[in-house]
Amino acid sequence: MGLLEGKKALIFGVANDKSIAWAIAEAFKREGADLAFAYANETVAKRVIPLAESVGAELVLPCDVRSDEDIASVFSQVRERWGGLDILVHSIAFANKEELKGSFLNTTREGFALALDVSAYSLIALAKEAAPLMEGRRGAILTLSYFGGQKVFPSYNVMGVAKAALEMSVRYLAEAVGQDGIRVNAISAGPLKTLAAAGVGGFNQIAGIVADKAPLRRNITQEEVAGAALYLCSPLSCGVTGEVHFVDSGYNIIGL
Repeated sequence: MGLLEGKKALIFGVANDKSIAWAIAEAFKREGADLAFAYANETVAKRVIPLAESVGAELVLPCDVRSDEDIASVFSQVRERWGGLDILVHSIAFANKEELKGSFLNTTREGFALALDVSAYSLIALAKEAAPLMEGRRGAILTLSYFGGQKVFPSYNVMGVAKAALEMSVRYLAEAVGQDGIRVNAISAGPLKTLAAAGVGGFNQIAGIVADKAPLRRNITQEEVAGAALYLCSPLSCGVTGEVHFVDSGYNIIGL
């Protein structure tokens, strides 16, 4: 019997088969979870729908996380199909490429608002809809962060601020829903070659530094992040909430 046998998991943020969210989905499926996916737009749909079908997903739904109406529609359909929800995975982040170039002083008001809305507030919006479906089920909510939310990284700019807001939101949400037995955690993953990483200037240089300086002297894999996600969304971590769990070969402990 798998760790997630009979559990219902809704996953936001799969972009293609290199996505962290997809590796998490595969791990959940292997451990017996029933899966549903939400995707951002029709461009992404062309990649997500075939992947979802390959793991027998019961729901594959469009959702612009900037729209409360879209979010409410997704969770309404989850309630209709499943009656409840055990796991929510939030693997969503976005900032305009222009905001990731040059000096942080050049951050625009509009760019700041967009990055914080999509990358951080969306977790709150999704959790608000998920919580009623998790009542009595000891639900788990998981999001994906990055060390750039705690330390300054080149070409990360406003996304670093958004990740900082996301990590603090994890703590406040953990307190808000903890009385209902729901846990909220984050994984801060090391650099991985994903579609999102392609928009970060100097990514290869950062990955090279991590591989050279991290205690394990290597970069991580999507599967290693998925393993941590499985732990954080399974009964194995039933006493863990409000945490930012690093999966980065130990790089975050290094000073100089």
